[in-house]
Formats: sequence, C-alpha cells, structure tokens
Amino acid sequence: MTNWTPPQATNLVDLGFMDSRSKLIDLAAFLDRVQRSGQDGDFRVQALKRAITLLQKNEPQRAREVLLSFSDPSEEPIAKATVQGAIGAYKGQDTRDKG
Repeated sequence: MTNWTPPQATNLVDLGFMDSRSKLIDLAAFLDRVQRSGQDGDFRVQALKRAITLLQKNEPQRAREVLLSFSDPSEEPIAKATVQGAIGAYKGQDTRDKG
C-alpha cells in the first residue's frame, strides 16, 4: 500500500494567464477596429465598455456582475418578442442600482 499524498495547490495564474491575456488583446483589437469604422456608438459596444469597468472592482463575483450588465433587468415578461434570437446585450435603458 502506498502513502497517499495530497495534491499540490493549483497555480491558477499559471493555468489561465496566457489565455486571459490573449482574450484581452483580442478585445482591445476588436474595440480598435470598431472605433476606426465609426461604429463605437453601437449599444453592444457601449455594453462591452461598461462591462470592462466592472473588471476593475476588487470584489468577488465579477463574472456575475459582468453577465448581469448585459442582461435585461426587467422582471415582467414581454407579450411578444421584437427580434428573433439573442443580440447579446440589453438595448434599453438600464435601471439597476449602480451603487
């Protein structure tokens, strides 16, 4: 019988840094292209920029906050869909508490 050895702590930075770095560079390049094309006023681009500011918070649940920033905050269902399929960001006025 062998002695059991507990697993070593996983270095999350080693595992995820390069992938995260790549995604951030891709996002920066996307925003540059959108700006050069004059499309930076699109509500989806504005939603991305607002979501990026949430990453600076030094609080847990940043992923939750980013996801919610793209979501429709209303609680009542609408009578009929106005578009077919998802568009990825809420186009209406956000009424959530910003505090």
